Amino acid sequence: MKQSMTILPKLCLMLLGGALLLLSGCEKEELYEETRLFRPVLNEPLEAELNTIIVNMGNIKEATSYTIEVSRDSFASVLYTIEADTHYVVINEETLNGESLLYATLYQVRATAHAAEEAFDSRPSDLGDVRTERFPSVLISPTEGDLLDALARVRWQVAGAPITHIRVFRGSDERLTDPLQTYEVDAVAQDTGAFIVSGLKAETEYQIAIYSGGEGETLRGWDLFTTIASAIDLDDPNVINLSNSSDPDTLEAAIALAQDGQVIVLQKGFQYNLPREPLDKSITITSAYGFGSQKTVLYTTGNWNFAEGATIDHVRFIDVELRGEDIGGDYVFNPKRDARTVVNELTFENCIISHFRGIIRIRNQVFVHNYTINNSLVHHIGGYGILTADTDGVGNAAFDNITLTNSTFSKVHVFMQSRQNAQRITIDNCTLSEVGDPDGIIFRWRGEDGLLSNVLEGITITNTIWGPAWDEGETGNTAVRGIYDGLENTNFNIVNTYATADFAFTPGSEIPGFPALQYNGTADDLWVAPDALNFNFQDNGFAGVRDAGDPRWRPF
Repeated sequence: MKQSMTILPKLCLMLLGGALLLLSGCEKEELYEETRLFRPVLNEPLEAELNTIIVNMGNIKEATSYTIEVSRDSFASVLYTIEADTHYVVINEETLNGESLLYATLYQVRATAHAAEEAFDSRPSDLGDVRTERFPSVLISPTEGDLLDALARVRWQVAGAPITHIRVFRGSDERLTDPLQTYEVDAVAQDTGAFIVSGLKAETEYQIAIYSGGEGETLRGWDLFTTIASAIDLDDPNVINLSNSSDPDTLEAAIALAQDGQVIVLQKGFQYNLPREPLDKSITITSAYGFGSQKTVLYTTGNWNFAEGATIDHVRFIDVELRGEDIGGDYVFNPKRDARTVVNELTFENCIISHFRGIIRIRNQVFVHNYTINNSLVHHIGGYGILTADTDGVGNAAFDNITLTNSTFSKVHVFMQSRQNAQRITIDNCTLSEVGDPDGIIFRWRGEDGLLSNVLEGITITNTIWGPAWDEGETGNTAVRGIYDGLENTNFNIVNTYATADFAFTPGSEIPGFPALQYNGTADDLWVAPDALNFNFQDNGFAGVRDAGDPRWRPF
């Protein structure tokens, strides 16, 4: 018994000693982590001056040096590694051993602080992104109007030494080391500040640079130019080339002689008269490629028609402006036919349509199967709206599929109306403001003898923004009649579609589920100048700024 009492204290002491050793080991490990240097942080945000980046970090007393790393792909790879003995580092040719950063380029920067013993170095710290500045240049950045398929218009401010040379590089040649072409700039171009570069490939990126000096030794600026898709082949036998004609009546003469399905190419920036003789064939009317933003204009003081009893596969307007004289009287098409007349496809692509009583009004036995407006601007349209099917009676004039996409509609007295069933209406990525008069019509689908019409496969409105009525008389009433007649059995699918705070429905005319989302400000709060057809966003905090409305107005 005495012996066991002696052993017990010894055993306790041994266990206690083991526990202390264990605790001691834990404390050592914890001390090791605590003495690792903290990750570097910035005193000031990353800053760029021209193509130099300034990194101003907080000074870590225990740090003996720092490693700065630079990337362009969020550190999937490292472009540059700089060893510095100071917390203030300027990344330039000196610290990069003679190499320089690119201008107008986004870089990522991270830093590691080093201790006297490597084991206590900090972990890498991501310091963020910084974009270097654009090269100080007289070159004007290219716009859509400066780019064709094989040509580019290079423009610059005429200031300082004359521009003597232009060089073209591959898009990937960011340091402008291997020119593909060199052009000497003549005296006329030097005076006007514009030069046409030729021999390019369609849908290709190029770096184009301008130079001064006798041999073009002084770089004055450069930018990325991306050519567009190939132009229509003007030598194609299916093409009627009027790109050199400025006779306003030449379009009507050409259509009279055209074969079914031919394409007519008009001179960009010139005005032609819209034909008056009824159309009996498929036709495409488009602009020739050219520099500048002004489209070919098709002008009318009346309207065009479809020939009695014709069956036409397609009528397409591409990259043109259609303009009437009288919002109270003119149409693009206004056919009334007693024999069945069918247009399978009527399309407006990248068009401007304005100052018409209606875009198309069909009566009696006229049928349009597919009606499409895409990437277009439609404004100042009267009481027959963007479409009207205007004859009572079963089997009379009708539209089947109506598609409006990537387009803007403004200052439109009436939107759509029909006396017959349609199959489907799709509105996607559109901006609509001042569409419908105060208590005016958005959708009117009336029928004969009280039998109201419907859109059989429904109306879908997605990714769209809708503003108030067109209160031309300044009455203060900005409500519209969403449904004026009909559509009792029509399904509405409304997704990611906003209305401004000054949009409202006349009581009893509401569209089910509209809007899907509400913007709390007015049209004037949301857009820069809606009354002047400028729908760029003034409120960049708007939730739909990236994914609602006509994409041409989005800032991203």
